[in-house]
Amino acid sequence: MENKNKFWKGFLVGALVTSFAGLIIVGVATGIQLIGRTVIDNQVQAQIVERSGGKDAVVSEQLDIRQIDSKVTLIQKIINQYYLFDRSSEKLEDGIYAGLLSGLEDPYSVYYTADEYKKMKENTEGIYCGIGAMVSQDALTGIITVVKVFKGSPSEEAGLLPGDILYKVGDEEVTGTDLDLLVSEHIRGIEGTVVKATVLRGTEYKEIKIVRRQIEIPTVEHKMLEDKTGYVVVSQFDLVTPTQFAEALEDMDSQGMERLVIDLRGNPGGVLDSVVEMAAYILPEDRMEGMIVYTENKDQKGAKYFCKDGKIQMSSNDGGGRDPRYPKTDGHELAIPMAVLIDGNSASASEVFAGCMKDYEWATLVGTTTFGKGIVQNLIPLDDGTAIKLTTAHYFTPSGFDLHEKGIEPDVEVELDEELRTKISIEPEEDNQLQKAIEVLKEE
Repeated sequence: MENKNKFWKGFLVGALVTSFAGLIIVGVATGIQLIGRTVIDNQVQAQIVERSGGKDAVVSEQLDIRQIDSKVTLIQKIINQYYLFDRSSEKLEDGIYAGLLSGLEDPYSVYYTADEYKKMKENTEGIYCGIGAMVSQDALTGIITVVKVFKGSPSEEAGLLPGDILYKVGDEEVTGTDLDLLVSEHIRGIEGTVVKATVLRGTEYKEIKIVRRQIEIPTVEHKMLEDKTGYVVVSQFDLVTPTQFAEALEDMDSQGMERLVIDLRGNPGGVLDSVVEMAAYILPEDRMEGMIVYTENKDQKGAKYFCKDGKIQMSSNDGGGRDPRYPKTDGHELAIPMAVLIDGNSASASEVFAGCMKDYEWATLVGTTTFGKGIVQNLIPLDDGTAIKLTTAHYFTPSGFDLHEKGIEPDVEVELDEELRTKISIEPEEDNQLQKAIEVLKEE
């Protein structure tokens, strides 16, 4: 009863705030992918460890370490003397570190134990045993919602629907649980085993049993519609997405494509490098020199992503110079009428792409305002096998717009029809947002 009270309290608050705050899309329910994930290299990590142990440590400037040590010692003595059950000193220590990150009151900044971090690293492959659904979490309430169910997946076969609210996985109530850990510890698993989930659909609880199997997430799907209109759906930005995206456009171009709709609805983001490469493939280079996206940390230092001499480049204002790792674009551009479909679940890297297209007036944005995640998290491994995920920078569109907690507004606003919101697959002719985008392109 206590768990259900917690759930319904969160649900009722969530019903009031979701229309304003949107949903935080943080991962795919069949394999973890952090939004805007950046792994700090060993050199930077060593600097952080060195600073945190020295006299100039940032933490010691803000916290009285001696007072904290004294209080922790006192609490430990009380626990030793009075606490009823057995306790693990390792778990107590991990709880202290988790509490420190929790004190930031930032839902994106989290501490991972060595075991949790190991499982997360195991979940970065493109093919895995999972259930084939994408989930989201409301930052304020912790309510977890199914955003997308992939066609032909175990989730579709078991009857899971978009809009279902995840109440339990197994016997564990999951409201407020970190999604990265939920996916790695409870949803992803051995092929052929069962995930038992309890969802709230409308006012009814439903128990659903989903059999795990190997899933390969489709990041790009495309088809030619009537009147030589190309339609490409990008479900997330993975390392392979730019290649798949270019192949899709080339295929439709060979069929005589004269206009294009890019669908980013429900796209949670992904790898920043990939969205930069895709934007460079579409925009002419003279626009690209005006930048694709840039980031800034609390010291106003960061990086600018642009294209010059047919090569995507990154420059930094902290003395880092240019990064030569990005591929050549061969001066490619796509100069046809173009629309980008967005909604409240288009987040992070999706907003980088949409914001860039809008700033350069290269595409018309159709749909509803995006989520508004304009911050970057770094995953920082520590020397004992644990790790922290920490918010480290803002990112901005080429015009300097800070979209965080505001989102990117569409040029043409249109809500998806109510009866379509719980459908796994929507046919193009019944998709009112897609049809509006096509109408706009024909007018152009």
